[in-house]
Order: sequence, then C-alpha cells, then structure tokens
Amino acid sequence: MKLSSIKQHLEAVPGAKVQETEYSKKGYLLDVAVSPEHLVEAVTIVDREGFFIETITGVDWLGEKEAAVKEAAAKAAAIAEAKAKAAAAKAAKAAEEAAAAGEEVPPPAPVEAAPEAAPEPAPAAPASVQIDDLEAVYDFNRYDEFCRVVIRVRTPRNNPVIPTISHIYQAAHWHERETHDFFGIKFAGHPYLVPLLLPEDADFHPLLKDFNS
Repeated sequence: MKLSSIKQHLEAVPGAKVQETEYSKKGYLLDVAVSPEHLVEAVTIVDREGFFIETITGVDWLGEKEAAVKEAAAKAAAIAEAKAKAAAAKAAKAAEEAAAAGEEVPPPAPVEAAPEAAPEPAPAAPASVQIDDLEAVYDFNRYDEFCRVVIRVRTPRNNPVIPTISHIYQAAHWHERETHDFFGIKFAGHPYLVPLLLPEDADFHPLLKDFNS
C-alpha cells in the first residue's frame, strides 16, 4: 500500500513530523511537516513515489505566538489560584480540628490572594520567538491509488522564503506564483516569480491577515 510506503520514506527526512490522519475529518491521509531546508528532499521523495501535485496554498499564522503566550499566562494564573484555594481550605480545616479539640486556635496564616482580573502578560519572549509564521501547504495525490498527502512548511513572517519545487514539479510554477501573490511567500530559485493574478506592479498580498484594502 502506498500510504505505508510514502510514510516510511518521509519519516526518514530529518526533522519531519509525519502523522496519519482520518480522511473523513481532514481531507487527506498523511500530514507531514518539514523545515524549509528539507522541503526539496521531501518533495523529491513524493515525486519518486509517483505522486502528482494538486495545489499549493498558504496560511497566515498572525497572532499565534501572542495567543500562546496569553494561554500560558492564563494557565499559570489558574494553577496559582488553585494552590491558594487549597492552602486556605487546609488552614480552615486545621483551625476547625484545633477548636474541636479545645486547643488554642492559631490565627490564620496570611494567604496570598489569587489574581482576580485577567493575568498580566507574561514577560516578553525574545523577539525571534514572537515572530509569527507563514505556512505553505502542498497537496499531493495519486492516479492509480487514492492517497492524499499534505506537506507543510513554515517560514518566518518577516522573511518568508521557501525553496521552489518547480524544478521537480513543473505544475508548481504557477501555484508558487499564486501563493506569492496572496501571501508574499518568496520561492527561492523560482525562474519567474512575477504576479500571476495580481497587477504587475502590485506591492500587497491580499490574504495576509493584516492586509487592509
């Protein structure tokens, strides 16, 4: 079966994250994430195994890093609040038991109040960590046996460069131009990376989340 074969080969790509998926939920059978440095290697494998390319598109992950920082801060605040409540409950129980035994009840120890409002943002992470990504998504399939495979590559939003695969799949030539039009991803080595659908002098990329027409 081609799925097991292509999975085995792609797992050998350095740093590749390969995961089988449920087609009815995802629309593909294999999800593969690789670094830009190993994209050509992964695509060469897919080509050698007889897959054709369906399309290339992009995803703008603007805000992902900030959301992750906020989520981590909220989780830390929730843990701190739970600990404070547990400590208060423990102190109250100890006081009840001491009173029942006729012992002198010690004054309750001060309990640090948990934050009531939304937690303050966590300390700023290094600038390199806060830069969001753009992602190029490549869909491959077969004619003789249905086996849809997705390869994903992320690149920093402030310098979105990914190597071209147009020398492997000629059909990628137009797909890469279109993806560059909409998301601004530069495909290094592309022989003719000029606008495909946008005006020739276009200096904008309309599918970026921070694009304002």
